[in-house]
Amino acid sequence: MRPAFFVYFSLYLLFGNMMHTIKPVEFGNFQLYTIEAGRFLLDGGAMFGVVPKTLWSRYIPADDNNRIQMAMRSLLIKSKNTGKIYLVDTGSGDKFNAKMAEIYGLDYNHSHLLRSLESVGVTPEGITDIIFTHLHFDHCGGTTAYDNEGNLIEVFPNANYHVNKRHWQTATYPNEREKASFFPENLDPIQNSGRLKLSENQHTYEPGLSTVCVDGHTEGQQLPMIQAGNKTLVYAADLIPTYAHIPLPWIMGYDMVPVQTLKEKEIFLENAMAGNWYLFLEHDSAHEIVTVKKENGKFSMKDSLSLADIS
Repeated sequence: MRPAFFVYFSLYLLFGNMMHTIKPVEFGNFQLYTIEAGRFLLDGGAMFGVVPKTLWSRYIPADDNNRIQMAMRSLLIKSKNTGKIYLVDTGSGDKFNAKMAEIYGLDYNHSHLLRSLESVGVTPEGITDIIFTHLHFDHCGGTTAYDNEGNLIEVFPNANYHVNKRHWQTATYPNEREKASFFPENLDPIQNSGRLKLSENQHTYEPGLSTVCVDGHTEGQQLPMIQAGNKTLVYAADLIPTYAHIPLPWIMGYDMVPVQTLKEKEIFLENAMAGNWYLFLEHDSAHEIVTVKKENGKFSMKDSLSLADIS
């Protein structure tokens, strides 16, 4: 199967200047854009672990194969101070064969990474930095593609690749349970690029842009945090993949250390509630940004918002 990358890129070159670009959301010293990179399907039971289907299906319905719809939602950050253009995660990419594409129900008609970047007037070459929350295939696969001769190439040839140091060790020397989520065709080009930057926990990229590090889902998952005055936006990645995962015990079966996730979520949600943080949801197909509340000792969604609502 020849990937869609070159079809979309050719369309970009042909029609890019004719397209209306989306205006940014102003957030302190940053301009923010939502970048949709497609939809896919995952098993609902795996997504909710020990929570029974009779409960989770009230929030996110499943198809006949027990799969639920998932977004791949990246965040583009333009810095007014440094001129850098950051992209947080890159979706799954389209390097899958027909069988794998069917298993995961990949849908690039809904959206595609390059098409979304084009809609905000950004080329792949213009991305200076990619911040990976972690390197599971649905978070980093869009970083590479196959060309017409079947050669593996980088989509973002000028970008520095930022990965937590402990997570890079996990991804390149994975345990048996997790290694099916790390694809060599995603990781090898990053490693061989000469632009891999390994970060420590709670790394600061520049004033106003830093990370929170959590380890329950996978070791060294970094969640980008953007601060503008008294407002805070956190890219929640796989700590809280959908709004239905806000309740403390609603934890993915994919998590390596669920009890650790439980502890991390409680601390994170207490801080989010106290600071009225905006949580940017990577995988929720219906909710882009949420705030949280706590009633009778239980956390839940307070408001469902779009990025435009927070400027």
